[in-house]
Amino acid sequence: MQRWRGYDAAPGGWGRSVVTIGVFDGVHKGHQATIGHAVTRARELGVQSVVVTFDPHPAEVVRPGSHPAVLTEPARKAELIEALGVDVLCVVPFTPEFSRLPAEAFVYDVLVEHLHAALVVVGDNFRFGHRATGDVALLERLGSMFGFAVEAAPLVAEAGTIFSSTYIRSCVDAGDVTAAAAALGRPHRLEGVVVRGDQRGRELGFPTANLLCGRYAAVPADGIYAARMVRRGQRQALAAAVSIGTNPTFSGRERRVEAYVLDFDGDLYGERLALDFVARLRGQIRFDSIEPLVAQITEDVERTRQALA
Repeated sequence: MQRWRGYDAAPGGWGRSVVTIGVFDGVHKGHQATIGHAVTRARELGVQSVVVTFDPHPAEVVRPGSHPAVLTEPARKAELIEALGVDVLCVVPFTPEFSRLPAEAFVYDVLVEHLHAALVVVGDNFRFGHRATGDVALLERLGSMFGFAVEAAPLVAEAGTIFSSTYIRSCVDAGDVTAAAAALGRPHRLEGVVVRGDQRGRELGFPTANLLCGRYAAVPADGIYAARMVRRGQRQALAAAVSIGTNPTFSGRERRVEAYVLDFDGDLYGERLALDFVARLRGQIRFDSIEPLVAQITEDVERTRQALA
């Protein structure tokens, strides 16, 4: 898959293409259906498939301070999109100037002049241009004018629930990682770098990797989770019991993500890791002494084994 920074990176002599556009945070089942449709149609037409996405998230530029929680880090999002068979990932820098581009100008400059779109595939709820004034109907009218077709991919739903990034964020925020996984088509992943903590886990006999996550990372609700820990460059995932919260037994104030990796004895400091959340085991509990805390952690570890078996 080619990766372009900006649509003006399209090479000279670039031919026709099938284009799909969106933030695609999470690359969930709905996104997969839309992108997959674009890839299929591109192959049928014998042209290249192009996914256009944006960085940073448009919400942060249009309404500073409103950046939503991020379900997939940029590198992870690119990997997931590439796995769908896409030919080109075009990441457009979403600047204040770009946000003011009228819908008609967006279509002409991006889709016609640079990407030479033969077909544009978008979701039913697609909006574009300054103040999101453009919709699928306008895109179709402009397509008739400039010589490209438009196909709207229906939203994906199960049991009456439409899968969207907003819905998945709400699941993660509530700690319902099972529902999030159902919409994503895989477990929700949290990435970060292992940093030194208070070393309390080691003192209790359960050393933990303290994960420093990105500023906007979608961190699940406080609680204890069964997860799989993935190390960069290694295929085999390791079982982990993950604690998210402030360590109420020790009157902690800083919210942390701490992973006890089962059957592992090694140094993870400085490594960038990923945690794939499989199940929520319980909420955070404040214990009056160390003994019941250790007993509960022991039970959590066993339940983690069972959940991941």
